Amino acid sequence: MELSIKAVSKSYRGRGLALDGFTLELGPGVLGLLGPNGAGKSTLMRILATLTRPSAGAVLWNGVDVATAPAVLRSVLGYLPQDFGIYPHLSAVEFLAYLAALKGLAPDAARRRIDELLNALNLWDARSVPLGEFSGGMRQRVGIAQALLNDPQLLIIDEPTVGLDPEERVRFRNLVAELAGKRIVLLSTHIVSDVEATAERIAILHRGRLVASGTPDALLRALQGRVWEWLAPAAEAAAARETLLVTSTLRRSDGVQVRAVSEGPPVPGAKQVAASLEDAYLQLAAAGPALAGG
Repeated sequence: MELSIKAVSKSYRGRGLALDGFTLELGPGVLGLLGPNGAGKSTLMRILATLTRPSAGAVLWNGVDVATAPAVLRSVLGYLPQDFGIYPHLSAVEFLAYLAALKGLAPDAARRRIDELLNALNLWDARSVPLGEFSGGMRQRVGIAQALLNDPQLLIIDEPTVGLDPEERVRFRNLVAELAGKRIVLLSTHIVSDVEATAERIAILHRGRLVASGTPDALLRALQGRVWEWLAPAAEAAAARETLLVTSTLRRSDGVQVRAVSEGPPVPGAKQVAASLEDAYLQLAAAGPALAGG
């Protein structure tokens, strides 16, 4: 299976370009799509889910243009949008049965699939509880269940951990890793830790443009020898943000530990440290316009 995104752009009247010539080839595995809010991630997800047509370019599923033949992709698509809604008075079983009917699953097959998913997602004991009583993490698991009803070959998950507590976020990441298998999973987020442990490949969006893509190791190698840490008084730490790409600060009793990306030692006594994916993401996002040619 192959998903080809070829020079896809999307413009909105009065808002300009939300996507600008986005090109990427996807095969089985997890792709983490990173970018700040407003980078164009959700627009891309909606185009891939055949809910929005691109203004230019094409999306091909196994060589077929999904704009002209959307049913080819819809039949093998699972989609968890950022604004996934529920019917609070329905139970998990009732809600999933309703969505299974909308997706055209036969009743007997739907019942078997729903039971299987409720067990796999640790929702069996709450299957008769109204969804309005579910926690945020439980609702997200219901969202994943509805996306998996048709055992999709392409699974699109848009900003899945917004509003979840740390424990629920860890569970969700583990679940995404388990789901990969022989399907394409596209996980869109602005939270680096959500993709760090699950994605085999990462793509970074900035102002609608793809500024970098590759394995986590490749992105880290590009920063080798360019990440530094040092201890500074609070005033100096604040001033460093004016001239350096500071990726983190940590207040301590004896000052502020500053972490920054720099070609050489940013201050006397700065120590070179191993790069993190957060460093790589922030550096690439900051350099986005130059890397993308704009």
